[in-house]
Amino acid sequence: MTTRTDLVYLIALPLFSSAFLLLLGRIADKWGHFFATAISASTFGIGLYEFFAMRSRSGDFRAATQRIFEWISVGTFKVDASLLLDQLSICFVLLITGVGTLIHIYSIAYMSHDRDRRRFFAYLNLFIAAMLLLVLGDSYLNLYVGWEGVGLASYLLIGFWNERPAYATAAKKAFVANRVGDVGLSLAIMIAFTQFGSVTFSGVKDAALHASSAALTALGAMLLLAAAGKSAQFPLQSWLGDAMAGPTPVSALIHAATMVTAGVYLITRSNFIFDASSTARLLVVIVGAITLLFGAIVGTAKDDIKKALAASTMSQIGYMILATGLGPVGYAFAIMHLLTHGFFKASMFLGAGSVMHGMNDEVNMRRYGGLGKVMPITAVTFGLGYLAIIGVPPFAGFYSKDKIIETAFNAGGARGILLGGAALLGAAITAFYMTRVVVLTFTGQKRWADGTHPHESPSLMLIPIILLSVGSVASGFLLNKGNALVHWLAPVVDASGAEGGAELFKPIVVSALALGVVVLGVLTAVLKYRGTVPVEAPAGSPLTRFARRDLGQDDFNHRVLVLPGRAITKSLVGMDFHFVDGIVRAVGWTLSYLSLSLKKVQNGYVRSYALLMTIGAIALLATIWLVTL
Repeated sequence: MTTRTDLVYLIALPLFSSAFLLLLGRIADKWGHFFATAISASTFGIGLYEFFAMRSRSGDFRAATQRIFEWISVGTFKVDASLLLDQLSICFVLLITGVGTLIHIYSIAYMSHDRDRRRFFAYLNLFIAAMLLLVLGDSYLNLYVGWEGVGLASYLLIGFWNERPAYATAAKKAFVANRVGDVGLSLAIMIAFTQFGSVTFSGVKDAALHASSAALTALGAMLLLAAAGKSAQFPLQSWLGDAMAGPTPVSALIHAATMVTAGVYLITRSNFIFDASSTARLLVVIVGAITLLFGAIVGTAKDDIKKALAASTMSQIGYMILATGLGPVGYAFAIMHLLTHGFFKASMFLGAGSVMHGMNDEVNMRRYGGLGKVMPITAVTFGLGYLAIIGVPPFAGFYSKDKIIETAFNAGGARGILLGGAALLGAAITAFYMTRVVVLTFTGQKRWADGTHPHESPSLMLIPIILLSVGSVASGFLLNKGNALVHWLAPVVDASGAEGGAELFKPIVVSALALGVVVLGVLTAVLKYRGTVPVEAPAGSPLTRFARRDLGQDDFNHRVLVLPGRAITKSLVGMDFHFVDGIVRAVGWTLSYLSLSLKKVQNGYVRSYALLMTIGAIALLATIWLVTL
């Protein structure tokens, strides 16, 4: 491991830019967006430099650290504010800064008419700085600072147009749901400190070798809770769809390059905990499998193009979480899918923003139709992302998702069949709802309202989409060639066993099964939506109506959490008012009554005072006499 002094610039530059633009105010309105974009691009340049410097070193010396200052020193417990750049974190650094910079460029045009564009770009830089701190911190405590920074930045960006009550509510919902997950991370840090005496990754890893299974399971469960909150996994997934209220570039940033990938990073970084606890790893698998199906089913019923893509993100992150629970090789495939997903999902979200730009901010796909003729570049680039996400060879998702399905089948026994079957079913549903999005948006007859004149977006919006679509095509092949990513991550996640393990199905058989269910999903969607599509959504089946309501997740939260929470709060308020405040009021009333009674003694008559003095003197003399007896 080497020591470097330039890692801090990765975080300091966007953090400085954010503070600078916020403090400078309206003076920077005309150039602040260019400044923020240049800073983001510079950070990407530093990331590239660090990547090639890392590649030039031998495997044992590729990781680099930088100690910034001593943060906590209490007795024998010491925590430094330190950064760790290794084979895992560099993947995230390049994704965050690379895709983030493209989103910055896109936002210059997308937000051109917003009077608060400078503030928006300041928040974008804050988001990137916080996410970089999250993936570069060398301890759970340093990670936690970035974790909370991402939560703050997401709240500011989702609620950027907070003058609209629905947007402000969506931001609060995301903030509260994430705070629930953050409790898990807080408890995990406490468990690590009390059980292992350390909160650094290396310290916890060394101590985990001799830890009890109960401690490891508890720590793993709390880390999973944190990951579920940040990555919108079951049962903390309800905020993700509403988060689409923010500007479309925010949706792309949250879904593709930053926030929702943080949970996958946390579990992968903590691989030594989950490898040592089969119970914690089983919980990860269960959460991932449920969420990948949950999100896919919700996506089939959404007419809002951004919410359909949000459900897709939930499902795809479910695949990644599932992979992290499948053992050492699963971590590498989870990160592979995370990286490929970063390209094709960012491309599709920005493509959705391009469609909205040309359709006067209309988001209902039933009011689109035939846009491929008037927005050909957007249609082609969106189509490349579509082919990638459903797993058509040789596009990116084919390599990463098929590897996860294959690993799930190879989990062994009934468990492998169940998990592999769930992953295959998710692939079929994904092909259905993504084909539905493409057909409703870009094909068929136009269904837009009179007075709408859809048109292609400006070049500053199209160039980032085109570059991301290139990644949708090529990234999977490059990452999978010669097991490149598996070997790259092996020192961090111990993925050396990538080729081991019993095979339930040969890779070619898994690919054939996956491609077969994809074709089935595509054909089903084409047959269902190729004809006349009603502008107003029909009632649909009970399952469709249930999926439109996000499978009752908000209803569940309202009945199980909100209503009991209100009842508990109401009873606590009542106890406070009647008991605690009652005691205070009783004391006040008693003193007030006594003072009113004593006030009668002071009536202003000299004879009354003389009488009281006489009584007092007699009482004093009597007391002295009694004492001296």
